[in-house]
Amino acid sequence: MTVHTVEYIRYGIPEQQSAEFLAAYTRAAAHLAAAPQCVDYELARCEEDFEHFVLRVTWTSTEDHLEGFRKSELFADFLAEIRPYVSSIEEMRHYKPTAVRGTGAAVPTLYAWAGGAEAFTRLTEVFYDKVLKDDVLAPVFEGLAPEHAEHVALWLGEVFGGPAGYSETQGGHGHMVAKHLGKGITEVQRRRWVNLLQDAADDAGLPTDAEFRSAFVAYAEWGTRLAVYFSGPDAVAPGEQPVPKWTWGAALPYQP
Repeated sequence: MTVHTVEYIRYGIPEQQSAEFLAAYTRAAAHLAAAPQCVDYELARCEEDFEHFVLRVTWTSTEDHLEGFRKSELFADFLAEIRPYVSSIEEMRHYKPTAVRGTGAAVPTLYAWAGGAEAFTRLTEVFYDKVLKDDVLAPVFEGLAPEHAEHVALWLGEVFGGPAGYSETQGGHGHMVAKHLGKGITEVQRRRWVNLLQDAADDAGLPTDAEFRSAFVAYAEWGTRLAVYFSGPDAVAPGEQPVPKWTWGAALPYQP
């Protein structure tokens, strides 16, 4: 999991200059958007005091910002647009995220939207019943432990925003990866796994709305492609990592 750096730049801009300031940053933003070191950016204006603005820029790293962007032609063009407002900067610092983070209840988790623990238990029971009857996948799961479906239900539940049941009883991402080492999973088997999981989601009564299913299938594609890699002969097991958290949006590209 890539940990980026977040830069905050706070400005105090007299209200009579705010229109010109916003116009300058609209032009300058084109240079941020073109920078390979920039993940995303946002300029926000204070509701209580219109003279205060905060620019948030997510960089791939502090070094990439200072040694990459700052020494590029893009920065020169960016600075040319916002130079009149440099003296109005009240703070300009880099921050690293901490473990204190999460989402509120305004947007339900995928876990809650799916129906919680009961839904994922139904899903894995139906899924593995299909798997063991499937000519392509049955050999992969020969000798399946009776508790396997239950563990996968815990895994999927945690991935989609539910309780940390898998982490607490089984381990983190490394534990799941270890189960695939040396299995030699093929692309044909991977695709069948994804297709059967979708069929099982239908049969188990999981939500069929486009937003949920697109996120659901996106995780299945992401997870199974990692499974193919880690089951291969050249796989290098990762260090211990937390269980990934999947949301309604897509994952960003992996940066080693």
